[in-house]
Amino acid sequence: MALEARPVSASRVRLARVMQVTDANNLGNVHGGVVMREVDNAAGMAAARHAGHAAVTAGIDELSFRAPVYVGDLLIVEASVNAVGRTSMEVGVRVEAEDWKGGERRHTTSAYLVFVAIDGDGNPVEIPPLKTETDEERRREAQAQIRRQVRKERIARIGEWRPEPTDLGG
Repeated sequence: MALEARPVSASRVRLARVMQVTDANNLGNVHGGVVMREVDNAAGMAAARHAGHAAVTAGIDELSFRAPVYVGDLLIVEASVNAVGRTSMEVGVRVEAEDWKGGERRHTTSAYLVFVAIDGDGNPVEIPPLKTETDEERRREAQAQIRRQVRKERIARIGEWRPEPTDLGG
């Protein structure tokens, strides 16, 4: 039985949280790891919503910090599924920050994560196809397919090179 395609909008999540002193270094800049945790949380929620199952992080294709986040900023993390395979999917995440008093939002971080949907025993499970409805969603899906191909090529190339034990001093 074929699974019914789910629209991108069904996976979209938005999380927001005020950055505290405990999230930052002594200069008042929020640690990258704190932002990364929020990225992973939002992406995992989007993946699980699409799959209808738990989803685990399999990899991060890219995580780019574009601007700092400060103590007191409201961190807004938006995530949605970009593309799906049989059991895995790519989730795109955009992070913005704004001063707690309001004002203009700053695009601070972008990320692309790969998740695998799992059943109750931790085994990969088939997920529904993705239904793209807008030109923007189709663009994101096409770009995700390019990242998937590059990821597969990178793994194949790195896997081809295996040094002899003597090459490493062994």
